[in-house]
Amino acid sequence: MFSQAVINMIGKGILETLYMTLLSSLLAYILGLPLGILLVVTDKDGIAPFVILNRILGVIVNIFRSVPFIILLVALMSFTRAIIGTSLGPNALVVPLVIGSAPYIARLVESSLKEVDQGIIEAAQSMGASPLQIVFKVLIPEAMPSLIMGSAIAIITILGYSAMGGFVGAGGLGTIAINYGYYRNQSDIMLLTIAILVLIVQGLQEIGTRLMKLSDRRL
Repeated sequence: MFSQAVINMIGKGILETLYMTLLSSLLAYILGLPLGILLVVTDKDGIAPFVILNRILGVIVNIFRSVPFIILLVALMSFTRAIIGTSLGPNALVVPLVIGSAPYIARLVESSLKEVDQGIIEAAQSMGASPLQIVFKVLIPEAMPSLIMGSAIAIITILGYSAMGGFVGAGGLGTIAINYGYYRNQSDIMLLTIAILVLIVQGLQEIGTRLMKLSDRRL
């Protein structure tokens, strides 16, 4: 059996992991959602084509998506320290998590919005709807099930990223797994953290699936 100290440490690690994951997901969506919408709207076949802007945004997104998170994490340590005042702890990890996840979310949003039937968009345009009205009254409502499932995937991905923060002392389950499971070779604690992460992922996936079904107008 685990000691009370280990149980308390695991409990704190779970809370830190959920804090980093959910806060980073929220902030990343604040950046990634409008960016994804812009990628769709300004596309050459979009409702407000602006090819130059679309290409610039596409390049920026691709640059950040192509950098492995563990490298981005190390590269942004000085930037994180300048903003937060430290490069250690859960708050410090939120900065690279947001920067690394926002472009990924933008592509997920872009993919979801492009699944909307072009006929529905053309019908809205023929009735005189503005680009803004089409985005908020046609694209987003029609793509809502896909957007919700994409958000579940994004949150799970960010959860995985947060575990990498253990290498730089960010806290959470990742730090516990590395400090105890790797450096101290305590496989029982390593297996426990893995089991907890699996349960969290399963829970997030189940929530995403249920919300997607609730938002699907076809069901």
